[in-house]
Amino acid sequence: MSETTVRPATESPARPGATSKVSIVMFSGTADKFIPLGVFTQAAAALGMQVLVFVTGFALRGFTKEHHDLPFPAEFAGAAPDLERGMRAANVASWDAMLRQARQMGARVYACSMMSEVMGLGRGDYGDLVDDVVGAATFLEEAEGGETLFI
Repeated sequence: MSETTVRPATESPARPGATSKVSIVMFSGTADKFIPLGVFTQAAAALGMQVLVFVTGFALRGFTKEHHDLPFPAEFAGAAPDLERGMRAANVASWDAMLRQARQMGARVYACSMMSEVMGLGRGDYGDLVDDVVGAATFLEEAEGGETLFI
């Protein structure tokens, strides 16, 4: 007879003791931060983790229907062309393509309601990557019991 192990709902069966939920707070509005957002979101979703992204602060502009060029911080600006060439040569998907794929696997993306209001943005201003506009309390309730990353 095989032995059955009972794990908490938030524990990953593939990695005992590991969480199966990851939440990401995306605050930065610079291009160097959007790349890891795409990578971590896609990787976690591919591992079967429950993934929640909460977009706030200056990152909100990257999620609007209106295109905004995402700047690189001054200290990385000189390396940006090499990074972009390297990503193309390695066939690395763009951050938003990775996020779209993660959403197809069940990841959810929320825009912060307070910062949206402060910045004069409504639900209709966001593109297809945003599932809803919610407050911090809603995000924290849904993030409970998992790991949280801050980008």
